[in-house]
Amino acid sequence: MAATGAERAPGGFRTHLEALGQAQKPSLNTAAYSRLVNRPAGRVVAAAAHTLGATPNQVTTLSATLSAAGLAVLALVEPRWWTGLLVAVLLAAGYVLDSSDGQLARLRGGGSRSGEWLDHTIDCFKTAGLHLAVLVSCYRFGPDADGWLLVPLGFEVVAVVTYFGLILMPTLRPASSGSPSTAVRENPLRKWALLPMDYGAQCWMFVLLGFGMLFWWTYALVFACNAAALAIALRKWWRELRALDGAS
Repeated sequence: MAATGAERAPGGFRTHLEALGQAQKPSLNTAAYSRLVNRPAGRVVAAAAHTLGATPNQVTTLSATLSAAGLAVLALVEPRWWTGLLVAVLLAAGYVLDSSDGQLARLRGGGSRSGEWLDHTIDCFKTAGLHLAVLVSCYRFGPDADGWLLVPLGFEVVAVVTYFGLILMPTLRPASSGSPSTAVRENPLRKWALLPMDYGAQCWMFVLLGFGMLFWWTYALVFACNAAALAIALRKWWRELRALDGAS
């Protein structure tokens, strides 16, 4: 990479922010929260980090630290209104920084294989850890009925399989179809329909953590939406790969 963490990058914050505005990934198939909130916030953080001379790996590490702190509070502290708010803020802040590290890498001229590995590995820990933390919280502080433990267990399976599919599918597609075209027309409601599957939006449901069954029913509803979305995605991916097999 071009600069060490102790060096300040040439140019100012506004210059870096404008440069990032011209180097954004396509927003097709991206949920409203990531598109309208998380990526713009990550862009601001990335511009500030570049101005200070921070590296993408440093931002990734800070993202992991905030997410881990949120998961620890979720699993270990008895739910109250303030703990739910704290968990939501820590997880959402970690997600903003998760968007920032990639944008910072692009601003610095490109990332590295080790940085890509670190980012995806931490994302995998975060994806698996979230619903395990909910499971621990449910066991210690949740509803009396043991059946509720099946909800975070099911959500864990759905989240991990979804993450695996999203990582694997681009490696199985021909190189020419690896990135969605920005010219594809998108239903304007699609980005809102994807909200329950957006990790960033999911972070904020923990604001309800201290409100008993209101949280658990909300969590169960989000789980149901994600399970349905995974079923649709699995069918789509299978049909797509079978078509590619036939074409080859």
